[in-house]
Amino acid sequence: MLSATVVLALATLGSAAKTSRTFAVNHFYGKGPLTMGRMDPIVNPGGPSGHVHAIQGGSNFALTMSDDVLLSSNCTSSLVKNDMSNYWTPSLYFQDPVTKELTNVEMFYMNVYYFFEATDDDIKAFEPGHRMVIGNPSLRSPPTSNGTLVLDPADGTIQPVQWTCPRSSTSSPLYPVGSDGLHGAGIQDPRNKGAGVGFPDQNCDGYASPLRADIHFPSCYNPAAGLDNYKENMQFPSSKGTASGRANCPVGWIHTPHLFFEVYWNTPKFAGQWTPGQGTQPFVLSNGDPTGYGLHADFISGWDVTTLQQIIDNCDAGDSGMDKCPGLIGGLNDASNSCNIANLVPETIAGTMAALPGNNPVTGWGSSGSSPVASSAAASPIATGLTSSSTKTAASTQDAVSVSVSSSATSAEGASSAATPLTTLISKPVVASTVSASPDSTSILTTSHTFSTTTALTTMYVSASATASSGGVFLETSPTSAVAATSTDAAGDAAGDDDACDADPVSTSSAPVSTPTTTSYNDTISNVTSPVSGWSYTGCYIDSTSKRVLSGIEFANVGQHAVTNTKCINYCSSRGYSISGTEYGGQCFCGDELSGSELQDDSACATPCEGDASQTCGGSASLSVFTSSVNGTATKTKRDAESEMQKVRMSRHLHKHLKH
Repeated sequence: MLSATVVLALATLGSAAKTSRTFAVNHFYGKGPLTMGRMDPIVNPGGPSGHVHAIQGGSNFALTMSDDVLLSSNCTSSLVKNDMSNYWTPSLYFQDPVTKELTNVEMFYMNVYYFFEATDDDIKAFEPGHRMVIGNPSLRSPPTSNGTLVLDPADGTIQPVQWTCPRSSTSSPLYPVGSDGLHGAGIQDPRNKGAGVGFPDQNCDGYASPLRADIHFPSCYNPAAGLDNYKENMQFPSSKGTASGRANCPVGWIHTPHLFFEVYWNTPKFAGQWTPGQGTQPFVLSNGDPTGYGLHADFISGWDVTTLQQIIDNCDAGDSGMDKCPGLIGGLNDASNSCNIANLVPETIAGTMAALPGNNPVTGWGSSGSSPVASSAAASPIATGLTSSSTKTAASTQDAVSVSVSSSATSAEGASSAATPLTTLISKPVVASTVSASPDSTSILTTSHTFSTTTALTTMYVSASATASSGGVFLETSPTSAVAATSTDAAGDAAGDDDACDADPVSTSSAPVSTPTTTSYNDTISNVTSPVSGWSYTGCYIDSTSKRVLSGIEFANVGQHAVTNTKCINYCSSRGYSISGTEYGGQCFCGDELSGSELQDDSACATPCEGDASQTCGGSASLSVFTSSVNGTATKTKRDAESEMQKVRMSRHLHKHLKH
């Protein structure tokens, strides 16, 4: 869903008398992004790029790409079948404030908005091979716009990137008051309290919406520069001299769709490892940028031109998604599958490490901040005034390999790493079930975050030989339960969204992705039935984010966005624990005692489980607790819980009388 800032920034572009702005959101599906790694065929063709990117789209993504190679991809992570384009941004890392070690942050999900702005021009579809790059990866000081987006040259110097931070509480400012953007945190957007330039110094824990990168692309293409000349072939349309706010391209240029990337990163996972509101923050872009000013993105078109033009001319599906466009040519991909390829630069890019992949020192705050040191393995950026024939090296177009994966596959904390000599997306192996993988397979962790669809939620191995040579792998999964993912902007609106990838996944610390249902609760322990024999429901208990009340295993890995009470109980039981607790719809905890907790109304534990909306998995700072009569003595029986709840009710009753 668009934030208030984006709507305001686009207002001058969208109120036309002749034409009005329409748009549709392009959703992605499957287990994580298409791939991740030090790959950028636009800026660093033919070899490793300087830093890690998260890439979505067509499976023929390669280190060197011809203009039309994406059209023959075997699969795409875009839900729309005829969109084989590639979209990518730098990945994100968390730097421990004490040890300075770096840990990868999972890409929670990504949306790409296609805006068809109010204009006197005809808006035309991208041609295959159209390349665009926006943002400056070397930037370490704030732009002159003082936190605001600028998307129209008539309004000043273009400022196309921001960070949005949805929060559960906005009682404190998102950025330090009066920040100059040079000393550890960015600058507040004066028109939007939920966004700004540079990283904020607050925890972004909004409903299914953690820290979000916002990136706008220009939409005026200069055919004289050519499809490959990403440095000179694009500019933003201008409203100067037009009526009713329409924005036009220069004469002889082609008006294309305006792309807007939303990229969510699972930063709440690290909330307990730093202190917000202190004027500094711990997140670092993969190019060594701790400021967030060096945010950037790339795009190569792999659209079927007829399909995209039909969408431009006929679709105004908005936040409902491009998959809802009328008469969509080519149809949709099966969201119970997943399209993934291997990292083409095999190296460790995830887990905890001493330095960023590609040797990118974390440097730069302030106008004199140094630029990151380029990796010796990366080719230098080159001028791209080239003809398309100069890069006609096509990627493999062999048939995709289908791999059947059980929906019950989960990660094993103590698994050996001997089976993963080349780690691509994870640094730990995962236990796979019903997977055709060779013993020397390269591990690819795949997780799911779908929108309003039925899909399996699993982790798995995929053979390196299968992925690297096939030009794309479909990971077929068995459907389980429907999971509705929802993003929320700073204004509190919601939209369906998708996708996630992580090195060693834990259940997200943000709110559940399934839409909550409204249920009437009495002020008693409800008759919740345990889904596992030998375990009983004990009640809803208060949790603390600073010191977890169940600390045996925190954020147990039962499958990304797949948490249920059943899976959490089985996970805890298999590791010998006698207490299991689920929280916030998507978190699992294990232990043998509840430390410093209190029983509360079951109404506080009303969040549907991400993996099965028919079960409820705790709530905000609230645990749905189950205890075992097999692995140990339950700390509280149902009768104990009822008794304690009666005390809670009595204390509330007494408090009410004392107040009066």
